[in-house]
Amino acid sequence: MATVPVPLERTRGTSFVLLRLIAGRMGSALFTLLLVSLVVFIISGMLPGDAAQEMLGQSATPAQVAALRHQLGLDVPAHIRYLSWLRGMLTGHSSYSLVANMPVSEIIGQRLPNSLILAGLTTAVAVPVALFIGIYSAMRRGTFIDRALNIGTLALVAVPEFLMATIGVLIFAVKLRLLPSIMLSTEHSSWGEFLRSYTLPVMSLAFVVIAQMARMTRAAVVDQLNRPYVEMAVLKGVKPGRIVLRHVLPNAVGPIVNAIALSLSYLLGGAIIVETIFNYPGIASLMVNAVTSRDMPLLQTCAMIFCAAYLLLVLIADLVAIVANPKLRSL
Repeated sequence: MATVPVPLERTRGTSFVLLRLIAGRMGSALFTLLLVSLVVFIISGMLPGDAAQEMLGQSATPAQVAALRHQLGLDVPAHIRYLSWLRGMLTGHSSYSLVANMPVSEIIGQRLPNSLILAGLTTAVAVPVALFIGIYSAMRRGTFIDRALNIGTLALVAVPEFLMATIGVLIFAVKLRLLPSIMLSTEHSSWGEFLRSYTLPVMSLAFVVIAQMARMTRAAVVDQLNRPYVEMAVLKGVKPGRIVLRHVLPNAVGPIVNAIALSLSYLLGGAIIVETIFNYPGIASLMVNAVTSRDMPLLQTCAMIFCAAYLLLVLIADLVAIVANPKLRSL
């Protein structure tokens, strides 16, 4: 049977619509990031005290504080400081840390690889486990195993990261003495020391991420399993595994990718607590130190990195959903 060729005009039209949607999503993300930068600058400026007072201490005289504030540029009007900071962010010429007296980009450049390693290891552990649990639970929906997995994942979602980290330290570091309670790995550490140092931080983050991702994956797969085409495949005698792999997963890829993106964005908040507990030298703990020292340029830049990472994850999930589901291209 001869196939009917797709008109070239239709293909070009579809590509144009897809590119227009992608450009629109990216434009919305950039505009949102601009609004976020304004909110971050305003909220960080509302923190009590400033870097001059923190550096000089409580015994400093008002004249000394005023002189240091003038030296650091803290007496410049807020809108001028915001525009200067935003211009530096856009042009790549970052501002100087008020406390370390060095470019913020250099400070973050020392910490960013560590945060990426932690996020990468957590993702490598969480995504396969969560997908397996979610798909397996959906295939066994209504059974005892499905109910047990649902209860277990729901319980893990309700447990905060600091409690998971504390329990892990008490069991594996204090009681069993198998793993270190703080980050001890360096660039000269062996693979064994590397894995031992990262086990507790990754485990503390991965448990909650796995639970969230597994529940959303299960919901997406169950929704597809209830469709008429699955019932038709069952009546034809197609094996359940083949139905899920060949038919269900391609149709559920959009919601699953969205679930992965939303779950991984959870790492942004959880990393702040975990890095602080385990004394991990990442961006999150650096931002906590910036809040303590009132180092506003460093704090604002760290916050923008987290916001940009979150928007990037959401944007990728949105674009994948549009590509996977042609119906969304008309929205």
